[in-house]
Amino acid sequence: MRIIRGIYKTRYYKVPKSFPSRPTTDFAKEGLFNILEHQYLEQNMEILDLCAGTGNISMEFLSRETGNVIAVDNNYNAVKHIKQMAQKFDCANKLNVLKSDLLKYLNKTEKKFDLIFADPPYKYEFHQKIAEIVFDTNKLNEGGVLIIEHGRETSLETITHFQFMRMYGNVHFSFFYKESEE
Repeated sequence: MRIIRGIYKTRYYKVPKSFPSRPTTDFAKEGLFNILEHQYLEQNMEILDLCAGTGNISMEFLSRETGNVIAVDNNYNAVKHIKQMAQKFDCANKLNVLKSDLLKYLNKTEKKFDLIFADPPYKYEFHQKIAEIVFDTNKLNEGGVLIIEHGRETSLETITHFQFMRMYGNVHFSFFYKESEE
């Protein structure tokens, strides 16, 4: 796997063969970050990466120097791998890695974020629940965005705050936006 842009550009890292999650492909990641860079990314952002898996997305945010990232995954090996990557890339001070179930974390944290990225397993039955909790418990700052990665069999277009969806092969990203509270 490789970092596409930023201060870690072209750096590669290996994921163990028996790794418990499916990383976002470079093709999809590049498409996602093209959208993010042109519409959403700024410096000093608070970012939450749910179901962080390989840490692929977290590292891409850090490489672009967008702010602080909290990476959450419920698998011990994934958490361990992300912490090792943070040490290798010397960015542990900008990355907080937590072992937790994503719904439990969302329900208990009092923190608010500028951007939340969620990449649960495609067969996960609670994609809609993620969006509901984020907006019902007010986890986004004004102008914040939630992005949920999912497969083609999942449709999130009828959920409140849905803005648009982009497809990159079998990878789909649904974007949700928190409007200003004027």
